[in-house]
Amino acid sequence: MIRLALLRHGRTAWNLAGRLQGRADIPVLEDALATLRQRRLPLPYAAWPWLASPLLRAGQTAAALGIQASPEPALIETDWGDYEGRLLGELETDPAFRANEALGLDFQPPGGESPRMVQQRLAPLLARLAASGQDCGAVCHKGVMRAVLAWAYDWPMLGKPPVKLDWSALQVFHIEADGRPRPGQINIALEAA
Repeated sequence: MIRLALLRHGRTAWNLAGRLQGRADIPVLEDALATLRQRRLPLPYAAWPWLASPLLRAGQTAAALGIQASPEPALIETDWGDYEGRLLGELETDPAFRANEALGLDFQPPGGESPRMVQQRLAPLLARLAASGQDCGAVCHKGVMRAVLAWAYDWPMLGKPPVKLDWSALQVFHIEADGRPRPGQINIALEAA
């Protein structure tokens, strides 16, 4: 098995506002970039090859940490469809949204993709990484990380997650030969530069 370290992008204005940003190409806030520039990846993760979502916020996060990351389309954030740009707090008061959310892995925004669809999108990438035999890191998004977490822990995305993730830390998963993720080490803090 290889290891895959996932790191969420830095904070954006939409993150602060509680907006679902999905594929919207929102930049990282300058203060968040300044904080990232004062951090670094701990060893051995700093020596691994890295990938990044093609969205600006992932590339900015990698650059701020001094990571040379290759863009990987499969790591793009969940497509939130008609929910894109909406405030999560407002959506949560909508009975139709709550009924959709009760579908867990099959929760699918109108015109968007479900977590199960994100897993299916990631499957060829994870199989390819496993076949390479080399540990790897990826700067990506919360939706991608939650999809991998659900897959690794057999969590149907109903109720509380099996573990509480620190979204500013590395989340490491073991990837089996067939590309299936398994639990690894969570919440590995970035180090001071």
